[in-house]
Amino acid sequence: MNEVAKVIPLHGATAARGAAIGRSRREQSESRHPSAMPPPAVITPPEPVTETSAVDAVRNALAEQIVNTAEFVRRRLSGDYHVDDFGYDPHFAENVWLPILRPLFDKWFRVEVSGLENIPSTGGALVVANHAGVLPIDGLMTSVAVHDHHPAHRPLRMLAADLAFEMPLVGGVARKAGHTLACHPDAVRLLQDGEVAAVFPEGFKGIGKPFSERYKLQRFGRGGFVSAAMRTGAPIIPCSIVGSEEIYPKIGELGTLARLLGMPYFPVTPLFPHFGPLGLVPLPSKWYIEFGKPIVTDTYDAAAADDPMELFEVTDHVRETIQQTLYRLLAKRRNVFLG
Repeated sequence: MNEVAKVIPLHGATAARGAAIGRSRREQSESRHPSAMPPPAVITPPEPVTETSAVDAVRNALAEQIVNTAEFVRRRLSGDYHVDDFGYDPHFAENVWLPILRPLFDKWFRVEVSGLENIPSTGGALVVANHAGVLPIDGLMTSVAVHDHHPAHRPLRMLAADLAFEMPLVGGVARKAGHTLACHPDAVRLLQDGEVAAVFPEGFKGIGKPFSERYKLQRFGRGGFVSAAMRTGAPIIPCSIVGSEEIYPKIGELGTLARLLGMPYFPVTPLFPHFGPLGLVPLPSKWYIEFGKPIVTDTYDAAAADDPMELFEVTDHVRETIQQTLYRLLAKRRNVFLG
């Protein structure tokens, strides 16, 4: 045989492949070496959040209250406050009276207010509202609504019944809070002075009506409030209040006891007088207060203020506006206490 067979060097090929694999592994190993890897990300621990403890919060609130009280006492003792001809004391009203009423307004009755833009920012205006609830708490809540939520924070000067000013403590507080007698001369003076006055034409017939007649307006009188508005050219602002009827559901009254005490009525509710002082706590109904569009009076001539027909027409218009608004608000309400 002349041809020599070719010998394939298997060991050489294997060595070559082994060398190639070795180089590849060395390269991978070198690439995984810490010196070849990017530096690890530095995780910065969050800065501790400093929170004021409950004790510090109470201490700060108490200190602020002490400072405010001291400043109030200083002004009272030094006479650094003003009282108008009606006895209105803005310093007392804003620092004592309104802070007492705000928890009822914000937390207990959770009052929702609408239509405040209908009350002018300046000049006289007469708010006319429905009246209910055994005790006149609706007037107090309306005063908070106007003072705290109107852009101009105007005080509401309510025209109240004589009985309120005949009571020793209540009368003095009512005067200092800015309220006065529900009489024609006082109403005219307030409106002429550019104040926002409020009147509740239903009077005791409204707040003393039985629960079965809730949200049904009683008679609005002879139109004395309309006459005062016409004489001064002040707009009339209809105001509808929902929620006040349920705070003391009146299911009866004790007429003999009322006459002995000189009161227009002595109410009986599901909780009073059976539960004593506990029965005086109002039920936490959900309230809505809506101020309607102004009814102008400056277009009437001077004789209209003494014309019974003109007064009756405007009075009936105001009453019907409030009644229809009450019906609309009640139709939207789903629950007495939840709204």
